[in-house]
Amino acid sequence: MERSGSVNADPGPPSDTNGRFTQWRNWAGFWLLGLCNNFAYVVMLSAAHDILVKQESRNTTASNFETLGLQVGNGSNSSRYDCNPVSTAAVLLADILPTLVLKLFAPFVIHKMPYGVRVLLCIVMASSSFLLVSFSSSVLMSIIGVIFASFSSGLGELSFLSLSVFFTRDVLEGWGSGTGGAGVSGALLYSGLTQAGLSARVTLLIMLVVPFFMFISYFFLLVPPSLLPQWRSRETEYAVVGSEDRRQLMDESEEEEEQERSTIVERTTGPLTITEKLHVIKGLLRFILPLGLVYLAEYFINQGLMELLYFPNFSLSHAEQYRWYQTLYQLGVLLSRSSLCCLKIRKIWVLSLLQVLNAVILFVAVLYQFLPSAWLVFVIVLYEGLLGGAAYVNTFYFISKEIKDRHREFAMAASSVGDSLGIAMAGAFSFPVHRYFCDL
Repeated sequence: MERSGSVNADPGPPSDTNGRFTQWRNWAGFWLLGLCNNFAYVVMLSAAHDILVKQESRNTTASNFETLGLQVGNGSNSSRYDCNPVSTAAVLLADILPTLVLKLFAPFVIHKMPYGVRVLLCIVMASSSFLLVSFSSSVLMSIIGVIFASFSSGLGELSFLSLSVFFTRDVLEGWGSGTGGAGVSGALLYSGLTQAGLSARVTLLIMLVVPFFMFISYFFLLVPPSLLPQWRSRETEYAVVGSEDRRQLMDESEEEEEQERSTIVERTTGPLTITEKLHVIKGLLRFILPLGLVYLAEYFINQGLMELLYFPNFSLSHAEQYRWYQTLYQLGVLLSRSSLCCLKIRKIWVLSLLQVLNAVILFVAVLYQFLPSAWLVFVIVLYEGLLGGAAYVNTFYFISKEIKDRHREFAMAASSVGDSLGIAMAGAFSFPVHRYFCDL
């Protein structure tokens, strides 16, 4: 039994101007939510490092990572690869592991928390992350700030992907484009403000406006449907809907049929059981595994190889080359995450294989140093971003299209673990690779 107006059907032509305006508001709202949700995650990868440099010397930082059991590179910087003593994967792991843990377990219990409460929690944690890192007086305080940003991003991603099932499917395009925009705007805004002479602390305090925009986007820009559990849990909603449907059944059917039909309503509108959720996850593996593989290869390139792709005789310095690699990668992500209106790719595994091929080519390039110029790397990393962004938006688009209505909300949240799992594995693999090359 499906309730009318439930969710996520592709809309027909809007019947009036008001319908088109509502559709535009929801698309814009999800675009801003994607931008705001990933913004702190992106900025922390750079800002936390800048703050830590002021607190401790590079050698002290490296020894702290060694104390935690993390492999570090050649601190003497005598390697022909011009290595930093600590792999950039160290900061990545601090920024992704809390998100991964949250995505692994939250989908099984998150329905108990209303969407309005989740969004407020994301806003509080994102704001706290900016405040903690900007005013940090110790390494531990900075790391806690990064963890807050990670929890905010992870909770927001699985919540907003689940939220999208209450709207027309085109909001996924807005969400994907917004998350892609976070990478470009976060990197450019942070670099621009610090380049203009502002300190990292002042820059982070200015960025407190981003959680405020998330508040405005969710509570004032979106036009939520009546079925959205804004301030009550899904279980409460199921109980209310189930009792209403049972009363209707008693009015419309014979009394001897009431018990059988009410059982059908319970199965259709009640919360998913653990068995059902595990069955849904099994069916989602065809989406999760290719997405995880794309991100494993992608972030292995970004955190394990990109720093080592240095061309000494190029017109740009090592830092400038690395900055342009990251910028072009983020540009590719933005373009492909905004591409659903033009192109939809069902075979995500093809994107996975192409991304793995990218990683192999660049690994061999680092090992044998046969690439003639950074210009070729610029093209490859732009292409890398295109593949990663396309895999992300198409994965969630086809999940929303192919999974049953009853399972869709849980499926969208559970599938978000794919990219985080790939990123975490890439961070772990990057440590020994970074150490190997830096010791040459």
